[in-house]
Amino acid sequence: MSAARRAAVLLALAMALPAGATEPDPEVAALVRRLQALDTDPQRNAFAAYERLQARQALQQIDAARRKQRPLAVEIARMRVETAEIAARTEADRGELQRMDTERSELLVEASRRDAERARAEAERMRVQAQIQAEEAERLRAEVEAEARDREQAEGLLDTLAAGEAEKLRLAKEREAELARQAAALGAGQPAPKTGSQSKPRPKPKPRAKPATSSKPKPPSR
Repeated sequence: MSAARRAAVLLALAMALPAGATEPDPEVAALVRRLQALDTDPQRNAFAAYERLQARQALQQIDAARRKQRPLAVEIARMRVETAEIAARTEADRGELQRMDTERSELLVEASRRDAERARAEAERMRVQAQIQAEEAERLRAEVEAEARDREQAEGLLDTLAAGEAEKLRLAKEREAELARQAAALGAGQPAPKTGSQSKPRPKPKPRAKPATSSKPKPPSR
């Protein structure tokens, strides 16, 4: 405790002595201790400065009061001390509430910031996922188109091969039928019919052109 505060406390204790008394008034001493506790409380001594000043003044007026007025002065001092205590507690609570409100606002801002960051991160994750899915879909589409082209080419090749085999089979059947007809003709004693290529008549030879005779008259003989 500082020297100035100690002197103020001693002065207050001295005022607690009634005029002509050798022992302090217990009620006044209790009020002095309550005000002293308020002044030394680190959580409340920064508040209710005006009310604490009024309480000190009320305690000082006890010593100046007449004997008949002393009980009233003590009652006024008690009310001033209680008012100072209530005001200090109220202002301290108000300051604590303000601090808590500020802290709550800061927490809300931080929570909003984190929510925004999480939302941005989630949006980025969904964008990347959508891009990956789009790329995968494009890859599958290209594979499907390539498979369709390969299948179309294979089907075309199969159609070509099937047409060639069908033509070979037709020619083989015609050859087999021709051989069968020839065998049947030989068995009946008839000349075998010529095959398709031999039965065709040969074209007649074209007549040769006659040599052209000279139209000039012969010279007379001598």
